[in-house]
Amino acid sequence: MTEVATSDQLLVVIDPVARQTDGESVRIAKDVLSAGARTKVCLPEGPEEFARALARRGSRRPVVIGDDRALLRTVALLHRQRELAGCALSLVPVGATGVLSLARSLGVPMGAVAAARAVLEGAERRLDLLVDDSDGVVVGAVRIPALRGPAHVAGHDGHDGMNGSGEVDADPGAPAHPWLRTCQSLVRTLATRPVRGARGPRVAPAPGGHGPSRLRVEVDGVTLVDLDQPVEAVTLTPGVSGGARVEIRPVSVGAEASPLGAVGLRVTVSGADFRYRADAGLVSGPVRRRTWVVREGAWGLTLPG
Repeated sequence: MTEVATSDQLLVVIDPVARQTDGESVRIAKDVLSAGARTKVCLPEGPEEFARALARRGSRRPVVIGDDRALLRTVALLHRQRELAGCALSLVPVGATGVLSLARSLGVPMGAVAAARAVLEGAERRLDLLVDDSDGVVVGAVRIPALRGPAHVAGHDGHDGMNGSGEVDADPGAPAHPWLRTCQSLVRTLATRPVRGARGPRVAPAPGGHGPSRLRVEVDGVTLVDLDQPVEAVTLTPGVSGGARVEIRPVSVGAEASPLGAVGLRVTVSGADFRYRADAGLVSGPVRRRTWVVREGAWGLTLPG
């Protein structure tokens, strides 16, 4: 770990959700940081102002006060600007318990005072990152679940049966009119048809659009599971000895099947249309093929020394 100089100027970016959720913790963190270093405080009202504040930080070291989503937004922005490698980030976690799990797993102190002191007195730790072939970044984990049931089959317009909060919409039940049932059946049929020109092998989805996924998972060019083996879930996690840990849960027949695991630098998943969730983000897809590559020590986070 590399020591961080307390004489650095700090750019303290306070996420608007943190201000609304726990204004007292925000105030305490800001006071501790201002007492220990020269600070410039930014109060962005939305994603555009958040991005603008980071872009204009100059030589100031960025400190984000917010939850996991604020940290992930910062990492993604700096990655797109190709400035992530040379920028040591700091985080003071403020938010609901359910959206601070990533910060906790990375070793960031949970209290406002302890986290602010770690910003001033801690050291930079280099961490691995997953980057996919669409230039998306993953800090915590990628999860590929089994296909959804018929009520949640997604079309290629990007709707996946999830509401604005990221939760699955409730099943409205059987249609009240026969003509509506016919229309819904037609929509589901069209939604599961393959798209022309899509990459990857053409594999028919499970009957009715639900059930286990049939995927090919390759780790550093070696096939870990193929299309003939249905799986319940696939998980990719960076930061394991400079590689990514891949865990596959096959569908059990009779006795419970043991998960398959491997560690590698390059992971490719292909098969019938599948969706995935990266970190705390919304579900992405459908895609036929996606490759994630490990970038070792790609970003730095200030943690207690």
